[in-house]
Amino acid sequence: MAKVRRRKYEAGWRYMLDFYDHEGKRQRETLPDGTTLKAANLRLKEIQETIGRGQYIPENKQPPFHQVAAQWLEYKKGKVRSTTWEVYEGHTRNHFDDFRRIKINRVSIAKVESWIAKRQKQGMPLSTIRKILVTMGQIFKYAIRHSYISFNPLAAAERPKAVEEIDADNDSDDLQSKIKVLQPEEIQRLIAAVDHIDDSWRKENRLRVADKLKIKTMFKLAIMSGTRQGELLGLQWQDVDWVNSQLEIRRTFNNNRWFPPKTKQSRRDIDLAKGMITDLKRWKVACPKTELNLMFPNRAGNPISHMNLYKRYFKPALAIAGLDPSFRWHDMRHTYASLLLAQGENVKYIQKQLGHSNPTVTLNVYAHLMKKKNQTAANRLEHTIFGL
Repeated sequence: MAKVRRRKYEAGWRYMLDFYDHEGKRQRETLPDGTTLKAANLRLKEIQETIGRGQYIPENKQPPFHQVAAQWLEYKKGKVRSTTWEVYEGHTRNHFDDFRRIKINRVSIAKVESWIAKRQKQGMPLSTIRKILVTMGQIFKYAIRHSYISFNPLAAAERPKAVEEIDADNDSDDLQSKIKVLQPEEIQRLIAAVDHIDDSWRKENRLRVADKLKIKTMFKLAIMSGTRQGELLGLQWQDVDWVNSQLEIRRTFNNNRWFPPKTKQSRRDIDLAKGMITDLKRWKVACPKTELNLMFPNRAGNPISHMNLYKRYFKPALAIAGLDPSFRWHDMRHTYASLLLAQGENVKYIQKQLGHSNPTVTLNVYAHLMKKKNQTAANRLEHTIFGL
């Protein structure tokens, strides 16, 4: 029968738990100095519950947090993209020293909340904290599956001040507060600015007419399709369905590596306007042939790097056009979505075009851009019901 016993040790009186585990083995657990009788009984009750589930692990065999994190990392290897795994590995290596030597079942809600408060006090960006917490939560879930712990302390912890849900495709870093969109006239200025980019520092490699056409086509396609930058850079000419005027997203190019689309929804066919198709046909004639049949190759025939695209073309074009210098490449995707919303397109259609996992994600990101009033819709409804 399980009991709480009080025993005298060299350092003084302490409580000891005496019980039999789910395998019928007698176990004893000495509680820390200063533990109250009430806390001892609560600990015994917790142990009895784990025994009832057949999940009890003796305290001296409980692994420390860092060991469970290492097991989880090994488990995730090969199950996620290499870049995603590298992010997880970086989180566990750089941000969990507070828990490193603590046994996994001793990481309490209070310790997790203390970790969050400490990072906020240090000035760590809220979006960064949230991403690290995702990794931490997965480690605790792994520990539950392997019966190291019975509950996830992060799930019960008070989180940092809430921001909007982060989409799987990284559509947000504090989402609505950072979204910027261009108006039609600004879009035209951005594209026209490419003709005036001063690339004279390149001497004999100055921006040629074909280069300018390539960049202008890229800018326009980014806004007219809502593709992510990695999706755009990974495009090949066979991805254009000339008959149905669609762009097929089948791969991405990120961090100098090729990947399949991250989610099932990201693999999609995007509708293109007639004018965009005409622009692509014009560029296809001028585009140099490459071994990979790339739609937007660099001069060596490889995909354009993200940094070169940003520094050499996108940033200068923003300056020439007199646009907000904090406008990001990803904001062209936001511009596409916001303009579709403004003209009254169905949210479900926009979700599929963007490759979001579901319409809720689209609404979470762009709800604040939707019209606050719509008398046309109200009048249409009145006409439908009353014929007025």
